[in-house]
Amino acid sequence: MTFGAAETAAMRRALELAADPAVPLGPNPRVGSVLLAADGSVVAEGFHRGAGTAHAEADALSRAGEAARGTTAVVTLEPCNHTGRTGPCAQALIRAGVRRVVFAQSDPNPLASGGAETLRAAGIEVAQGLLADEARALNRAWLHGVASGRPLVTWKFAGSLDGRSAAADGTSQWITSAAARRDTHRLRAEADVMLVGTGTVLADDPRLTVRGDDGETIARQPLRVVMGQRAVPTGARVLDDAAETLLLRTREPREALAELFERGRRHVFLEGGPTLAAAFLRAGVVDEIVAYVAPVLLGAGRNAVGDLGITAIDGALRPTVTDARLVEGVDGEPANVRFTLALSS
Repeated sequence: MTFGAAETAAMRRALELAADPAVPLGPNPRVGSVLLAADGSVVAEGFHRGAGTAHAEADALSRAGEAARGTTAVVTLEPCNHTGRTGPCAQALIRAGVRRVVFAQSDPNPLASGGAETLRAAGIEVAQGLLADEARALNRAWLHGVASGRPLVTWKFAGSLDGRSAAADGTSQWITSAAARRDTHRLRAEADVMLVGTGTVLADDPRLTVRGDDGETIARQPLRVVMGQRAVPTGARVLDDAAETLLLRTREPREALAELFERGRRHVFLEGGPTLAAAFLRAGVVDEIVAYVAPVLLGAGRNAVGDLGITAIDGALRPTVTDARLVEGVDGEPANVRFTLALSS
């Protein structure tokens, strides 16, 4: 399918709008929209700002007013076809007199899909697939939730060349470099849950907040979640007022994920110890692994993951490497390597 240069530029802008950092992460997709006049100029822009707010198309249409008639609506997701907290966007586009609709990806949600057919039935020209890969990447956690009914789980760990996450005496600060830790905070900010077990809280007393490159706590914080049966001390830093915290009294990964999904959470960043990591891996609910490997050899100490019940090499978990990059050290620190790997669940 052929798209014009103005439509491609408008879709890139719509993706930028959808990724606005002020938009809360959670149960709804991130969507942007741009209205183009016949000459390719921008008439209006809009984006979805979270559950209960106007959808991207409706936001752009309200800003355009009567000028929306005869325009091309460029949208990152197929216009919805159902009535929820807001009305169907397909009908809003029809009422506004839009001439053409271009969207990046079809809506996989069976409750909302069908907008393209509704638009075509009303005589509106519809084209799809423009920058579809970029749109899917933007909403990967939401798409995973629609397909699986649970949050996307990213397990992050830092270790030595010989796979140790702590030395024999239990010390683990700092195996990786300051640059790698800053990189971790950038990845944490992409999730809406930070999850650890009670063992990590009792051993390390982490705060589990996300900090920017300047070391300051950022405004939008993921939900801090501690799962396990042991009590969390009232003075634990994870219970401070820097972010919301949820205590889940369970050791079952699927039970925890079901509770978080019900609460509208779609991306879990798992940073617990080896026991919790092993539980999630054995349950088959780890979708992505981010591993920071430092040029350090310890020879003994805590493994990055606990017993997985694997007794022979042919039973090994074999995730697929999707990215590998050097995280350059600063102030004389050595570089670390960050591997990103995908697991099929």
